[in-house]
Amino acid sequence: MIPVGLSTAAVWPQPAAAAFEFAKELGYDGVEVMVWADPVSQDVSALRRLSDLHGVPILAVHAPCLLITQRIWSPDPEVRLRRAVAAAAALDAPTTVVHPPFRWQRKYAETFPQLVAELERVTEVAVAVENMFPLRPLGRKRQLRLSGYRPSYDPTDVGYANYTLDLSHTAAAHVDALELAKRMGSGLRHIHLADGTGAPTDEHLVPGRGNQPCAQLCEELARNGFDGQVVLEVSTRKAASREQRASALAEALLFARLHLGQNPRLGPA
Repeated sequence: MIPVGLSTAAVWPQPAAAAFEFAKELGYDGVEVMVWADPVSQDVSALRRLSDLHGVPILAVHAPCLLITQRIWSPDPEVRLRRAVAAAAALDAPTTVVHPPFRWQRKYAETFPQLVAELERVTEVAVAVENMFPLRPLGRKRQLRLSGYRPSYDPTDVGYANYTLDLSHTAAAHVDALELAKRMGSGLRHIHLADGTGAPTDEHLVPGRGNQPCAQLCEELARNGFDGQVVLEVSTRKAASREQRASALAEALLFARLHLGQNPRLGPA
């Protein structure tokens, strides 16, 4: 059975601990930890205690590579990636998610493919490089798109052993998610299941609320014997209450279960 996890980013601005609580309550199979300003997300021992307390395994660790997390652990992106992979290994998480290097990270970008290959060679952790999207400057023509990544926001332009496919990012990039999945091929290791409308922002909508082929992708994963993880990385930051957040996360899980051909009542009654 394909495990369906919940990203700690899906409960923001709540802390990582809340994601474990929701995952247990709603019946998710595990959690992906986004390493960010929350001290618990940076602390392997604290994460292990949360996992044990709730009986919720950690499926992946997302390296701190957002603009707002450039100082987490270290200003050096190589150090951050190495620490994320080490954390995943210590937590028995099979996957580390990482973004391609930013354009201004020249030194890091030059050795990034070799670094990813090295980390996978010396650990049992898959370093799954994630597809991103171009920037569209505010006030400029819709057609103008600038890549903030080196050499590209599409990791298949370089070629890696393992990939993360994010459907909110394919929406923002106006990229065919099913075709990108085909290009990733057997290297497709990890899914960030979310939706988008094609707006020039990273929307991370609940699947089914945008125009991405979320259902078709899930059905293909189940049909083709996908052996990675599907993680709901949706935004609930506008939820006015805990009940609204829980409702959105339950809807996202139900969507994934149904289209992966799983029993939607796998979690607690």
